[in-house]
Amino acid sequence: MPLTIDHIRINELKHAPNLHEVVDELLFFLQEENKKRKDFLENLDDCTKAEFIEGKIVLNSPAKRKHYLIVGNLYGLLKYFVSINKLGEVATEKVLIHLTRNDFEPDIVFFDTEKVKTFEKNTMLHPAPNFVVEVLSESTQKYDRGVKFEDYANHGVTEYWIIDPDKEEIEQYLLNENKTYELRTKSNSGHIISNAIKGFEIPIKSVFDENENIKALKQML
Repeated sequence: MPLTIDHIRINELKHAPNLHEVVDELLFFLQEENKKRKDFLENLDDCTKAEFIEGKIVLNSPAKRKHYLIVGNLYGLLKYFVSINKLGEVATEKVLIHLTRNDFEPDIVFFDTEKVKTFEKNTMLHPAPNFVVEVLSESTQKYDRGVKFEDYANHGVTEYWIIDPDKEEIEQYLLNENKTYELRTKSNSGHIISNAIKGFEIPIKSVFDENENIKALKQML
C-alpha cells in the first residue's frame, strides 16, 4: 500500500530535533479542543443546527429554498427506496455524525441495516454513515470540499455526493482502498447509480426538477 500524506508527515516528524516540543504542543491543543467539544455536546438542543469542526462551533444559517427543495427531492427518493427494500435508514438535517474529532450534521445520510441495529431510540451521537450527501451553499462549501471531504473518507464513508444547486450538478465520490475519494460521476444529466445503496439508480434531473422527481418516484412503485 502506498504511503499516505499522513504517513509521510509522521515520518518527517520522527527526525525532527524538537519532536518532544511538537508533541507537547499538539497534546495541549487536543486537550483544549476536547474541553470545547465536551461543552458543545453537553449544551446541544433540538432548536440549534450546529456543528463542531476543528475546535470551533459552526452555526448553520437557515437553508435557502433551492437548497431545501433539492434535499427534499433526493431524501424522498432515497427514503422510499431504502424502506421498501429494507436496506437500513435514511435521515436528514438534524442527525449528528460523531467522528473522532469533528461533529457534523450532513444534509442526507444513509445507514445500512448492520449500523441501524446498534442504534437505540434515544441515540444522538451517530457513527460514520455508509453514504453522505452535502448540498453546497456559500457558507458551507469550504467545509463540504475540505475537512468533511477528508474526514468522511478517513472514517470509511463509502460514498459521498456533493450537489451544486446552481449548476444543478452532482459529484459522486467513491472510497478507494487508501481511504481517499475518487470521482466516479460529475454530471447534470443522465443517470446516477449508487454504490453504497445497492440498486438505487435515478435520473440526475429528478433531484432538481419536481416533475422528474415524481416520475422517478412512480417508477419505484
